Amino acid sequence: MSFKYVLCLCLLGFLKLSAQAVVKSPDGKLKVSLMVSSGMPSYSVTYNEKSFLENSPLGLKTSAGDFTTGLALKADANQNKIDETYELPNIKQHTVHYEANEAIFSFSKENKPAIDVIFRVSNNNVAFKYKIYPQKEILSCVVQEEASGFVLPEGSTTFLCPQSKPMTGYARSAPSYETSYTLDVPMGQNGIGEGYTFPCLFKIKNNGWVLISETGVDSGYCGSRLIGHDKGLYTIGFPMAGENNGNGTTASGIALISETPWRTITIGETLAPIVATTIPFDLVKPKYEASQNYKYTKGSWSWIMKMDSNTTFPVQKEYIDFSAAMGYETILIDALWDTQIGKDKIAELAKYGAGKGVGLYLWYNSNGYWNDAPQGPRGIMDNSIIRRKEMAWMKSIGVKGIKVDFFGGDKQVTMKLYEDILTDANDFGIMVIFHGCTLPRGWERMYPNYAASEAVLASENLHFGQASCDNEATNAATHTFIRNTVGSMDFGGSALNKFYNSDNIPNKGSKRRTSDVFALATAVLFQSGVQHFALAPNNLTDAPAWAIDFMKEVPTTWDEVRFLEGYPGKYVVFARRKGTKWYIAGINAQKETLKIKLKLPMLASGTTLKYYSDDQKLNGKVEGIKLKNNNEVEIKIPCNGGILLLN
Repeated sequence: MSFKYVLCLCLLGFLKLSAQAVVKSPDGKLKVSLMVSSGMPSYSVTYNEKSFLENSPLGLKTSAGDFTTGLALKADANQNKIDETYELPNIKQHTVHYEANEAIFSFSKENKPAIDVIFRVSNNNVAFKYKIYPQKEILSCVVQEEASGFVLPEGSTTFLCPQSKPMTGYARSAPSYETSYTLDVPMGQNGIGEGYTFPCLFKIKNNGWVLISETGVDSGYCGSRLIGHDKGLYTIGFPMAGENNGNGTTASGIALISETPWRTITIGETLAPIVATTIPFDLVKPKYEASQNYKYTKGSWSWIMKMDSNTTFPVQKEYIDFSAAMGYETILIDALWDTQIGKDKIAELAKYGAGKGVGLYLWYNSNGYWNDAPQGPRGIMDNSIIRRKEMAWMKSIGVKGIKVDFFGGDKQVTMKLYEDILTDANDFGIMVIFHGCTLPRGWERMYPNYAASEAVLASENLHFGQASCDNEATNAATHTFIRNTVGSMDFGGSALNKFYNSDNIPNKGSKRRTSDVFALATAVLFQSGVQHFALAPNNLTDAPAWAIDFMKEVPTTWDEVRFLEGYPGKYVVFARRKGTKWYIAGINAQKETLKIKLKLPMLASGTTLKYYSDDQKLNGKVEGIKLKNNNEVEIKIPCNGGILLLN
């Protein structure tokens, strides 16, 4: 091997060392080592020479062959340097420069091409996927099992969302990624027996953090989960047989040659790389052209306070007026509009809203054979002929988007339904929100009319039970570090009612424990390109004017995010930028008041900031505060309170 060739490989971050191959990140800090022992491939990951993933298995079992053992690694890997810039308005960072070193490791079995393992290593991110080759005359196969694993160092703790059992919960609609996280607990468990939903966060003792997820899942594969084992091992798990009422396969059927979705690993010595990662979007491409220039908007939503009985013409007209008064461009009309309003009156509402600059999002049941959810409209979104006819009607009256609910599964057949709904909706210029659904996996970039997904224990649970209100701050300080790091999260929050009921009547329904400043802060902390906030028309008179004024101006799309302080489930302080304006937002779930000296290097010393804060009784106020010469500002956040700083 010539010196010139060795130098070329080193520059690309790839080095072949006898039985081990190494791929490095562009900055050289993150290193993946690939090994083959007795025909079984594995890998490990270090950052700054500290172990973050120990020797972890690779491979696939398929109907065309077992590609976990008996594999021989080709002598030389194919190496590429990835360097691209893209823009995406509806994620945490508008302009992304993605640099990575790629190495394609080719394996044969019985002297025939079997699989490639493709690694991409960027600064703070590792991703890998498989490419599967035909076996003689076999040109299609079923991927029965994926051996891919992640072995966390001993002593690591976990921040995980257990996968719910299939056909459980409301109207047998689970799983829908809506169980409570367990925080900072030891390894060695497996949730409630069914593993964990992505993304999955781990604390590697004092070394840092690891976030594991997947991206690029479309109609060609199933969604996956993480299965816990002994000794720090977690492996990829396919859907449960009982999902979708037992219909559909748990495995994925693919044509050959095919590639699997990407498994992603984000690593940081602090939480900053976890918060800022764009890896779910870096690895995918748009699947079709946008049929129009889609707008990412703010809106109002009656259901969260007024529930099913108020999905009526007069109430929705009132909410159109409310959105117009707030300067919002949409309202979301939730379940039962088909029977309680009707299509003719929906068309009338659409016309009325258009006159005020307010468009409609309409709720639909995903339906089909997979659950018992009774709310209508039913029997539309699961049938392509009926669905497209309905979308043509929506386009004719100017509907802007739809919210499709109650999916309950990750099987390949369900992933195809998500993609089919998105594709058809794009033909008619309609944006799509999913609820009661799976995690989005790079969909903001893959599907141009994709708006957001729930896939979290969201605001409806604050209405349904006091326990969720009691834990609101803890959950908010969790979702910012886990669920919302990998995709838009349609939480439907920022309520200013003191009580979750139709008219904000005291001591009726669940009581909000968090402050008004907390509510405003979550509008910044929770990222989603389209937001329908849990505000109500009565807030125009019963909420502080400064709170309403802030909710009128807060953006829903951002240019940059920075992690400042925080710990999952305890507290969080982020900074988000829109143009030249910075929004620094923080909340505290801890019993004791949080006192921090915040460093704000993005702002000039001496800058006077608009400061929203709470006293110990969670009474909010707004005042000016000056940034010190060292770019520091001292803040205090009481339990269940928040802060905001605006330049």
